[in-house]
Amino acid sequence: MAERDKPHLFISTARAAEYRPPSRDMDTPALAPPPDRVAHGTKLRGDLRQVEADARARRQNIDVTVDGAVEGTYVVFESFPGIELALHTLDPRQGKVHPELRSVQEGLDSSGQVVERATVFVPDGTMKYFLDRVSAYLESAGEKKPKNSPAIDRIQEIRAASIESLWTDPPQEFPDPQQSVWWEVWLRRRDGQEVTRLRAYAEATGMRVGRQTLGFGERSVILLHGTVEQLATSVDILDDLAELRRPHDPTDFLAASDAVEQREWTDELLDRIEAADDRSPAVCVVDSGVYWEHPLLKTSLDARDCQVADPTWPRHDTWGHGTEMAGLALFGDVGQAVAGSETIRLTHRLESAKILPPPKPPMSDERDESESDSSEPELFGAVTADALSYVEIEQPNRRRVYSLAVTARWQTTPPPGSRLLMFGQPSSWSATLDALAVGRRVAFEKGELTFLKQTDDPNPRLFCVSAGNVRKDSWQDDHLTRSDIEPVEDPAQAWNVLTIGAYTRLDTMSGAPNEFDGWSPVASRGELSPVSRTSVAFGKQWPIKPDVVLEGGNVARSPEGTEFDAPPNLQLLTTKAPIIPGMPSRPFTTTHATSAATAQAAAMAAQITAQYPSLWPETIRALIVHSAEWTQAMNAQFAKDNKKGARVALLRRYGMGVPDLKRATRSATDALTLISEGTIHPFLSGKMREIHYHELPWPADILADLGDAPVKLRVTLSYFIEPNPGRRGWNRRYSYASHGLRFDIRRATESTADFQKRINQKALAEDETRPLSAEDTGEWFFGSRQQQAPGSLHSDIWNGSAADLAQRGVLAVYPVTGWWKENAGKDRSSDGARYSLIVSIETPGQDVDIWTPVAQAIGVPVEIEI
Repeated sequence: MAERDKPHLFISTARAAEYRPPSRDMDTPALAPPPDRVAHGTKLRGDLRQVEADARARRQNIDVTVDGAVEGTYVVFESFPGIELALHTLDPRQGKVHPELRSVQEGLDSSGQVVERATVFVPDGTMKYFLDRVSAYLESAGEKKPKNSPAIDRIQEIRAASIESLWTDPPQEFPDPQQSVWWEVWLRRRDGQEVTRLRAYAEATGMRVGRQTLGFGERSVILLHGTVEQLATSVDILDDLAELRRPHDPTDFLAASDAVEQREWTDELLDRIEAADDRSPAVCVVDSGVYWEHPLLKTSLDARDCQVADPTWPRHDTWGHGTEMAGLALFGDVGQAVAGSETIRLTHRLESAKILPPPKPPMSDERDESESDSSEPELFGAVTADALSYVEIEQPNRRRVYSLAVTARWQTTPPPGSRLLMFGQPSSWSATLDALAVGRRVAFEKGELTFLKQTDDPNPRLFCVSAGNVRKDSWQDDHLTRSDIEPVEDPAQAWNVLTIGAYTRLDTMSGAPNEFDGWSPVASRGELSPVSRTSVAFGKQWPIKPDVVLEGGNVARSPEGTEFDAPPNLQLLTTKAPIIPGMPSRPFTTTHATSAATAQAAAMAAQITAQYPSLWPETIRALIVHSAEWTQAMNAQFAKDNKKGARVALLRRYGMGVPDLKRATRSATDALTLISEGTIHPFLSGKMREIHYHELPWPADILADLGDAPVKLRVTLSYFIEPNPGRRGWNRRYSYASHGLRFDIRRATESTADFQKRINQKALAEDETRPLSAEDTGEWFFGSRQQQAPGSLHSDIWNGSAADLAQRGVLAVYPVTGWWKENAGKDRSSDGARYSLIVSIETPGQDVDIWTPVAQAIGVPVEIEI
């Protein structure tokens, strides 16, 4: 390959056209009806009447009242085993007062079979909506297709909801009835008084309410402390309840071991550092704080750029982890910087956003141990948004990348046979990151923190988030199997973030302390680090994570194979905070795992931003993923099973591989990268609206002359979605994503007109038949399984002949459905949805220049050697 010494090329905006997806034959099997529809309908009608009568009777015996609450009944609709409910029929949205679907969960019935349960709030006087539909079903029960049968045939049982019915985390995690715990309460946003009503109810029943409120469009999230018994009557008093979940606590961190001759190293390195100026981009370390007086950090981090989520916390690093991340976020590989001799010209700076509270003091003899159970936890979505707001207020115009290496573990085991695993589902924390990434802001209203209000001029943000780590007590020889069953932790499942896993090149015990004599590394060079988590255990409706992997160190096994540890020689050198007063200050320590990988990824993102200051965050994310390649060890795993389904499973382990700064920022004469940033309008009045056609400046003649020579095409599409995190089925109007985008490229054997007709119904003339799909020569590495996968980032690689690629110079970007389409009143399509498209061509082993003719064609000055 030629030297990568050329800038990437930016191509003009695409041509927009009206869009309608091509019609497809539906082969969904018909739903088997109940054996006796009359008996079925009669039972459901009786269920509805009994639920309504019981609710009235219960309310007569309750002496707690809350002003402004609407009287009504929470009702559970349960499906037959293995059947999904027709959720849109349970959420009619007709009239000023109507039933409303609040939450959906999957569980097991009494026989152990998987069923779907939907909880609906039915205001008094509106049960008639369901009764009328059941009556119409009964009146036409003798017909081949009775009225409302697609919905009613699916319902096995209707019953009154209990507090357990609103619990959308796994049933086995529902709190013990006698235990006083913190609940994450999701409230329906109706009139802005939902939190006030909850506080009134809490005061009347002796419960505590958290100080933070987090807002997501139709939902407000707040923490509540109390017992099941205290909360039980809320279903008969409050109409605001939507869901109950378990709060997520972040992982604790410990400092790593010492380094040697640290002071001398520090002094030598200081002489070689040229810090970036204050106008440069920054990595904001979202963690435990950063020790800004560290000699290697202080020229790149001002004390005024160190912010805290809670003004009562100290601004300095009280755990040590944030300072460890800061060194890697500033230098990338600190060890390489120390070992080198050249001048280090930094292109970015540091900031700190502290979201972890300081350690709690030890309990005194007088303190009751039970007090620790009721101490107020943090709603970490709110804490994160709050800390970031202070950072942006201090430096509103600075370009920055956020590095978040704090995660919360999934405390769950899905029910046996469950189709929809809990792993990968959005949480309040992950949805906060998605909303912040797409450009939402933080506001203060009525003396309380309210988050994620939309702005007229959104400010998208790039987050690098660690995938989370396999705990030490789970390390094992077969580390790939362990990583595949250890799911990516919260909030790294967020759609809009760049999720970072860890691999390792550290495979030697040279330099290990004496106590590790005879030990050997677990992972081979270039393999996934034994500590890295994956999304193999995620449900198929959730994004593929991690996106990329970076160095995260290795694990060693004892000679007997009975012990595992992470000796310092298998970790990364980084900066250390003096967190223990009076102890000798050592400037270096070692660290490892996905947190270390995340800090290095953030450094790379900031370096790309410094080279291309005007690029969108969506584009920076795309370039990092687009630059990634699998190592030899990873490719060996792909070679074991080359079926596309197996490849996608491995993609959930490795992401797109290891990114490279040079590939992310520079092209070569024989390796051309094109960048396009566009804005598409996905929907209009509940229908598809727009498709974009990119006429690519293709080096067609040069490629054609290469004939059958093998070449590689790579396409990456990146965009940010607006989240809708309420657990109401996550399909159609309840989709988590506001919209989706996909790409397709012209095939070698079809014309541009036929390509447009193949993918766009609007391109067909009246009564014109859609052309037969052209044969797709060459091979997409993942194909439609990845290109159509959930998420807001899609990347694939095509391998074929140069002559074939010469004919593929037209690419389309088009929308797929989301909650914007199904909720026309809240559709923001008219404002436009941004996307970034990266297209690259590589001609390995061919002595050709494909960069210069394309640069000349689009008007980029080219230096010609004479």
